[in-house]
Amino acid sequence: MTMRNIAIIAHVDHGKTTLIDELLKSSGMFRDNQKTEDRMMDSNDIERERGITILAKVTSLEHDGVRINIVDTPGHADFGGEVERILHMVDGVIVLVDAAEGPMPQTKFVVSKALKLGLRPIVAINKIDKPEQRADEVLDECFDLFANLDANEDQLDFPVLYGSAKNGWMSTDPEGPKDSLEPLFEMVIKHVPAPTVEEGEFRLLATTIQADNFLGRILTGRVIAGEVTPNMTVKALARDGSIVETGRISKVMAFRGLERTTIEKGVAGDIVSISGLQKATVADTICHPSIKDAVAAQPIDPPTLSMTFRINDSPLAGTEGDKVQSRVIRARLESEAEGNVALKVREADDADAFIVSGRGELLLSILIENMRREGFELGIGRPQVVMQEDENGKVLEPIEEVIIDVDDEYSGAVVKGMAERKGEMIDMRPSGGGRTRLIFYAPTRGLIGYQSELLSDTRGTAILNRIFHEYALHKGEIASRGTGVLLSNGDGEAVAYALWQLEDRGPMMVTPGTKVYTGMIVGEHTRGNDLEINVLKGKQLTNIRSSGKDDAVKLTTPMKLSLEEALSYIANDELVEVTPKSIRLRKILLDPNDRKRQSRAAKKSA
Repeated sequence: MTMRNIAIIAHVDHGKTTLIDELLKSSGMFRDNQKTEDRMMDSNDIERERGITILAKVTSLEHDGVRINIVDTPGHADFGGEVERILHMVDGVIVLVDAAEGPMPQTKFVVSKALKLGLRPIVAINKIDKPEQRADEVLDECFDLFANLDANEDQLDFPVLYGSAKNGWMSTDPEGPKDSLEPLFEMVIKHVPAPTVEEGEFRLLATTIQADNFLGRILTGRVIAGEVTPNMTVKALARDGSIVETGRISKVMAFRGLERTTIEKGVAGDIVSISGLQKATVADTICHPSIKDAVAAQPIDPPTLSMTFRINDSPLAGTEGDKVQSRVIRARLESEAEGNVALKVREADDADAFIVSGRGELLLSILIENMRREGFELGIGRPQVVMQEDENGKVLEPIEEVIIDVDDEYSGAVVKGMAERKGEMIDMRPSGGGRTRLIFYAPTRGLIGYQSELLSDTRGTAILNRIFHEYALHKGEIASRGTGVLLSNGDGEAVAYALWQLEDRGPMMVTPGTKVYTGMIVGEHTRGNDLEINVLKGKQLTNIRSSGKDDAVKLTTPMKLSLEEALSYIANDELVEVTPKSIRLRKILLDPNDRKRQSRAAKKSA
């Protein structure tokens, strides 16, 4: 059977997963009365909750005697490591672009990787039914993007489709016909070349890894040459050609629809999964024992952000989670780093802490969210950018390209906010519908925590997208959080009366009945210094009735920080305590005397 291997790449929320749903339905993979879910490829709980794709996944369908393997890719820049790996498995890409928003940063990032590999793109302009659609302008923007990314003549001569994935149609004409996805199937079969098959014995480049309780490691990749069968002896080669291990394949599986099914033989060109190896990982070459050279694998862009993961040592440690030991945390982080090449884990100077580096806040916060759902308790430090040095010893920091779409009236507030964070404005142009598109080059450390401030400044109307641009000279000091925090001076449960009396000190972060401890952050101080307060003090009760009516306690709604907001809110001397049930903020040193000693020591050394 002839085959086609394609990836669907686009910016977050441009409709990749929805399009794959419709392709599966129209290909006859399901019975007419079969119940199916929306976004079938988003199998992870967090993917469903947030409406984003995090892990690259493969599906397969048949059309007119041709098997089409389709890879659904993440659309967020933080998961770019996933995208870079899977591009080695495919021979063509469908670049899905929103008819109103046009090509966005993640589109640019992934398309540049695809063009470098020589993949020929098909441009599909999606959501053509939007009232604010501007398909002709978006097509011109796509051509300019490809030209700027040094696309060759074949890649610039790309075919174009228009349609609505949600309504299940694609056409070569914006006006339709609007009845099926047949034009897309035909375009894939006609435009995407069949897989290139090399001569020689079996070779496969592992691009994704998955753990299974029964089968162990499951490695997925495209068979470059030869055939693979169960019980076959193979060896794994690292990128430098050294032997990682020699073993026997226990099972060969392939994707048929949404299911991974066992097959008797994997042939060259097909995307398969194999199990049985103990040490082989992503970017390793799985091959016949006679092969000596590893398959070339593209290097992955370096991590730009790191966080310190440490054991939870607060007074409430172990009351909500069951995985609190450093050895359990270490094992979990190491297994995550095995499957996620964009993640790096190393031990910190403190024996019970680990430094985890990744592409961005979202990538690391998703890992933390997964761990807390598994029963882990952690103390997480403030995100720090990963610096580098040039040959002259000068410090280089990561710079990101930031694109902000905002209503015209708030553009001044955005420019001011970015300038305070050392952001340099590159472009400013209208983006239609009374909105302005602002493009900046800004240091990564200045963007930590900016999302929530941006939404406040623009009344929730701004959309921020960012992508790693380059390493450049350090931009100098950036002003930190302008306020101090309110700290609990005792252990117990917060009392409504005490919170009510302290409201003029600043907004609270806890509600009555919340368990607190000494050194825990319970609110934000209106001034720049930290202040210890007593949130445990109840009303003094006597046996004498007051002549007037008691004041009713009416509390202001407290600040409720999400995990990402908490991570970006804390200062360098603070931690986010993450448990399966709670997210708390605290000082690293809980004892006020220890904090004073450290402050005095810091002043002396300065």
